[in-house]
Amino acid sequence: MQDFQNKVAVITGGGSGLGRELALCCAARGMKLVLGDVDEAGMQETLRLVEQAHPGTESVTMRLDVSRLEQMQELAALSKSRFGGAHLIFNNAGVSVNGPIWQSTVHDWDWVLGVNLYGVVWGIKAFTPMLIEQNEGHIINTASAAGWLNGPSSGIYNVSKTSVVAISETLALDLRDAQANVGVTVLCPAFFPTGIHQSDRNRPADKADTVEKSEVSLKRAAALKYAVEHGRIPATEIAEMTLKAVEKNQFYVFPHRKIKQLIKLRAEAADREEGVFDSMNP
Repeated sequence: MQDFQNKVAVITGGGSGLGRELALCCAARGMKLVLGDVDEAGMQETLRLVEQAHPGTESVTMRLDVSRLEQMQELAALSKSRFGGAHLIFNNAGVSVNGPIWQSTVHDWDWVLGVNLYGVVWGIKAFTPMLIEQNEGHIINTASAAGWLNGPSSGIYNVSKTSVVAISETLALDLRDAQANVGVTVLCPAFFPTGIHQSDRNRPADKADTVEKSEVSLKRAAALKYAVEHGRIPATEIAEMTLKAVEKNQFYVFPHRKIKQLIKLRAEAADREEGVFDSMNP
């Protein structure tokens, strides 16, 4: 897709971070916005910033738990009823937990996979038939460098993002087989300034964290916080890269160049049947 004027962008996780910057980028291109997030106040702040920068942008929000198919279907219905359809689907909502994988609880797995994995699965299920029917659209799934490089203390997150890469590749092939005029992009950034290290602020009470953190876990969490807050590429640039990738119908987006070098090292290590754990850490 290259003509975005008056088209509709659906963005999950639209209340903060990359989702907010994607909303601003889409509004700058004359798009209408459908935002979904559990953070209703955050979505209103996104809309305030959009209106400030791009007055008159048409928009609608919905409190959304992406882990629930029925709510994602409701979001699709809202987009259809309000704007007649949808064109860019950003399956972007994401959360993270920290700690050795054997200490991860059932609640940890349910929460992170519910948002990061099922949020993408249900977004695809709810919106792809609409895009195929209207013979136009593009699905953008936010994965991560963690979809390729599995660092320590982020086991569930790594599983979820590796799955998003796999789902995106499969979706692109399935759409090709269906001869559908629907594009797919998978975004794989490393650390950049977002609120991912503050995910607990939106964690449901029924999936609360009940594990006392070890000293190693606390150090890893502190390192993650530092890496996120001091990321060299701002979310504004990553959002712009993503929209330009859609314009070019580009499948993979690696904003951080070093990641592709590390993926190459991983492939070479696999060929040698060796480990490169240190060099794989982004």
